[in-house]
Amino acid sequence: MLPIDAAAHSNRWRRRHPSEKAALGFGLTLCAVCLPPWPGAVLVAAATLTVLLGPAGVAPRHLWRAFRIPLGFCVTGAIPLLFQVGGPEGFVTFAPGGPVRAGELLLRTSSASLGVLLFAFTTPVSDVLPRLVRAGVPAPVVDVALVMYRISFLLLDAMSRIRQAQAARLGLTTRAAAWRSLAGLGATAFVRAFDRAQRLQAGLAGRGYDGTLRVLVPEAVVSRRFLAATGALLTGLVAVTLVLERSLP
Repeated sequence: MLPIDAAAHSNRWRRRHPSEKAALGFGLTLCAVCLPPWPGAVLVAAATLTVLLGPAGVAPRHLWRAFRIPLGFCVTGAIPLLFQVGGPEGFVTFAPGGPVRAGELLLRTSSASLGVLLFAFTTPVSDVLPRLVRAGVPAPVVDVALVMYRISFLLLDAMSRIRQAQAARLGLTTRAAAWRSLAGLGATAFVRAFDRAQRLQAGLAGRGYDGTLRVLVPEAVVSRRFLAATGALLTGLVAVTLVLERSLP
């Protein structure tokens, strides 16, 4: 199991209804995208970090390990805004106002990523997918997503074991050996994926599969107090951003 999935299953908000956490997480993400980067995105990021590390109880090291990957994409997307191609000063030069635009993009994307991580760290995928049928998503689509989600962990575990076996047999000592081991790992994972799929299909057929996977969904009641607090937080962020935008230079 991935660390973020393990954290979601052991989170203190685990028993809350997914719609509550979706309203909070995606609401913060929407605020990060729609509000001005300064000071809106900064306020949203601060509020999201406070919720993650405080009421949600996410460990800082787990949050950083999950956040550094989207942060890398955010930085990579902001760097091209620093430069311009062509012009009288040269083929590649610094763009006028590039640092400002790059900083604004970095603030928006990083704070929006934190909002998505808030939902991911507090809500297991197994709690969300079965409820999508009630929201109007076709049941076959949800069933395929459930099967792919469950089988992905089996494949990740198999790949980890294969990688350990290759390292124990000195398959990573040189660059050429590492490339051969990587090719073997990909081929073995491809074959095992088909084997797992065939075994899963045979198992479902033996259990009378009729086109719908029936799973137990934990009972959860939507808390009006939680939704009210979420609305108050989002409204407060918007109001404070608009006030500070007028007062700050």
